Amino acid sequence: MKQATIAEIKAKLSEVTCLSEQEREQFESDSRIGVRRLLHRWEARKAHLQELVDKYHVMNQFEDELRLAGAQHVAGIDEAGRGPLAGPVVAACVILKSDAVIPGINDSKQLSAGKRDYLFDRIRELSVACGIGIVSAHEIDRINIYQAAKRAMVLAVKQLDVQPDHLLIDAMELPLDIPQNSLIKGDARSNSIAAASILAKVTRDRMMCDLDQIYPGYNFASHKGYGTEAHLQAIERLGTCPEHRMTFAPLKA
Repeated sequence: MKQATIAEIKAKLSEVTCLSEQEREQFESDSRIGVRRLLHRWEARKAHLQELVDKYHVMNQFEDELRLAGAQHVAGIDEAGRGPLAGPVVAACVILKSDAVIPGINDSKQLSAGKRDYLFDRIRELSVACGIGIVSAHEIDRINIYQAAKRAMVLAVKQLDVQPDHLLIDAMELPLDIPQNSLIKGDARSNSIAAASILAKVTRDRMMCDLDQIYPGYNFASHKGYGTEAHLQAIERLGTCPEHRMTFAPLKA
């Protein structure tokens, strides 16, 4: 039988999640170092994926307990954009399917932009319902950022097509007649909250890229409105724009 080329073996290993013991031994004993390296990389990727799956199940503790108690639709809620000097605060509310497994889901701040974009699509695919709430910079100045973040969360819940039985919220209590738990560092403890943090972060980042086109010179697409040195220099040079939060230091008079 013709021996498989390294390219063919690489293609095979990129497509499979398990190997028979015979296949593994065949690759391990192959005289070509390139084949053995491919096997070891495949095994490392498989082990890493299993770690992510195990972590997902650990972070599903709150959701699992609530479902065992009778809740069908558990919603996670989080926001993005409390700290920037410009742009809206955005909240997301996500009800994941009960059988969903999304390896790699985590607090959005711990993920690269590329990973967040990938998970954004996976979360949308594996959710029962998603809602987004947006509160503008003008409204943030009017009611303060804490109240604005809370309002964005309430708006996100109201955007759902499905009524949630229970809310898991990242460090916030909402004025809604729905049973809820406020979890400190919830985006690192609950898959539903982590999913919401990713949807909120990606949605807001994309909005800031759009605002970069409307208000050129501030480089919103890069710093997303945060008070970086480059952003402060742009404000010094151009002045503020309607998307700046004028009640935030150092913009506050």
